[in-house]
Amino acid sequence: QVQVVESGGGLVQAGGSLRLSCTTSGIIFSINNMGWYRQAPGKQRELVAQITSASSTYYADSVKGRFTIFRDNGKSTEYLQMNSLKPEDTAVYYCRANPLGSSQFYWGQGTQVTVSS
Repeated sequence: QVQVVESGGGLVQAGGSLRLSCTTSGIIFSINNMGWYRQAPGKQRELVAQITSASSTYYADSVKGRFTIFRDNGKSTEYLQMNSLKPEDTAVYYCRANPLGSSQFYWGQGTQVTVSS
């Protein structure tokens, strides 16, 4: 049974930092491309950052220079370090796992991030 569990969300003031974690089980984590998505109220879910199985990274323009995605294959966990947070970063953040070469996606339940001005 595949499990994808996010943690680390919360309430923070603008300019602050948070680190999100996504821990997986039931998959071979090292061969999964991993990503962080977010969905704000009334908006579509959008890609924030992704890291491939080879640790290549991609960032949405809105978070470049502020967010860092990284992974620890030994812990089957990916992270999203979020610095210089802005109120517009407020959203539910979701983790997604995608086995290399597969069209299968595994989603977590999401973690709320709220940035106050």
